[in-house]
Amino acid sequence: MNLNDLAANVLQQQRSTPDLIADALREAILRGIFQEGQSLRQDEIATQFGVSRIPVREALRQLEAEGLVTLHLNRGAMVSVLTANEAQEICEIRSALEVQAIQLAIPKFSTADLEKAALILETTNQTTDAGLLAQLNWEFHAALYTSAERPRLLAMIKNLHINCDRYVRMQMAQMDYQERSQKEHYQLLDACKQRDTKTAVRLLKRHIDTAGEQLVMYLLQKS
Repeated sequence: MNLNDLAANVLQQQRSTPDLIADALREAILRGIFQEGQSLRQDEIATQFGVSRIPVREALRQLEAEGLVTLHLNRGAMVSVLTANEAQEICEIRSALEVQAIQLAIPKFSTADLEKAALILETTNQTTDAGLLAQLNWEFHAALYTSAERPRLLAMIKNLHINCDRYVRMQMAQMDYQERSQKEHYQLLDACKQRDTKTAVRLLKRHIDTAGEQLVMYLLQKS
């Protein structure tokens, strides 16, 4: 899939809004169609989507708020580059927010919530596609946090996941990483089923910290 395919998907919906364009551009960045540091020419993007530059500009502002795009006054837009220090900070914030979310969610879990999380893990076992694995990774975590009934908190956590998603996809491509991550997910789910908040918090924090350490190491090696 390339940007033309993503643009075609938007045009088929007959709603060339900034949100839809932002969705397509976001996916292009996460898939690596647009590389970090690459310039994003508004006129070229507008032509591909068959719209004026105004909705493209609005879409880029959305992606800037998510940390995926950097807007420069005279140089236009470019795909943001995540530094090791930024990744470290993101993971530290993730740890604090997601621990809060799981603590709030566990007392409110329903059987359906836990079954949904388990089904996501089963689906994860059946794929090796890095993009789908990253998406399922978020869906699993979101399934555990939704019961907290804190939509703003969940939105903040999702945005932090998006910031790291393109690099997480690279990690997901490594089988040893995926096997370990999946094992940790099952352990976390088991603690949630037992309503064991203390164990769930410990497992979740270790899960995020370990992933963060590997991401920081990866970014340091490529810099």
